[in-house]
Amino acid sequence: MFRIFLLILYLLFGLSAFANNYNISFDNGIYHITIPYNKYQNRINFILTENLITNKKVHKEQNAIFTINTGFFDPNNEKTISYIYTNGKETESPLLNENLINNPYIMTNWDKISNRPEFRVMKQDDHWVYDIVNHNEPYNGELITSAQGGPMLIPNMDLEKEFFIVKNNQGKVIRESASVLHKTARTIIALKNNDIHILIITDKNPMTIYEAQNLCKKLGFDKAMGFDGGSSTSFDYKNKIHVVSTGIKGDDTGRKLKSFLIYK
Repeated sequence: MFRIFLLILYLLFGLSAFANNYNISFDNGIYHITIPYNKYQNRINFILTENLITNKKVHKEQNAIFTINTGFFDPNNEKTISYIYTNGKETESPLLNENLINNPYIMTNWDKISNRPEFRVMKQDDHWVYDIVNHNEPYNGELITSAQGGPMLIPNMDLEKEFFIVKNNQGKVIRESASVLHKTARTIIALKNNDIHILIITDKNPMTIYEAQNLCKKLGFDKAMGFDGGSSTSFDYKNKIHVVSTGIKGDDTGRKLKSFLIYK
């Protein structure tokens, strides 16, 4: 009888997966992962790989419950463009990326790029603290793991300040990064009442960054930021869900990436 009851629940909720420490739902082309806050437990870790690798392969190697893509990277030399911290240590600095430091235009604007937002997992006394802040903000505790991305969506979004767009003297956009003005798949991480929320906006409902911001406002998030999106958007849940962007045509394994959020 109990098994029949569980089967009925599954049929009622479809792809929704419920557990004591996370919830995954799917609606209108968007996966919404919720991780209720537990001050004495953290299951998140951000990792950066030596070479580019698919989300699916990292997911299997880490034996994770779910895995998503995070920071920006350079596909030409396979080095990071985002700061990633793992187990309290800086895994690799973007300043070790010669394609960045040898580019005068990038380095002229490095104060903007380097200060893009990041999701932080910190230890404060005997409990865990999560936050979304710009990279140069001081720590609210001991930094354990973090991943940088951008742009910041909530509370305030400033695409020029974070060098995602550049405008000329007439106010026309002459440079755009991360396809922020175009409809594309997106990976979003947010906080609401200390709970963690992750949105995987798939190709079935692509959004501009402004549309993604409006969705975050509608959901009532306190803070929200983007990770690398477009063809980098990836999500694997156990062996049940595998999401990649169709930007990589003819290959459902997805794009090879550099950094990941691992939930165990």
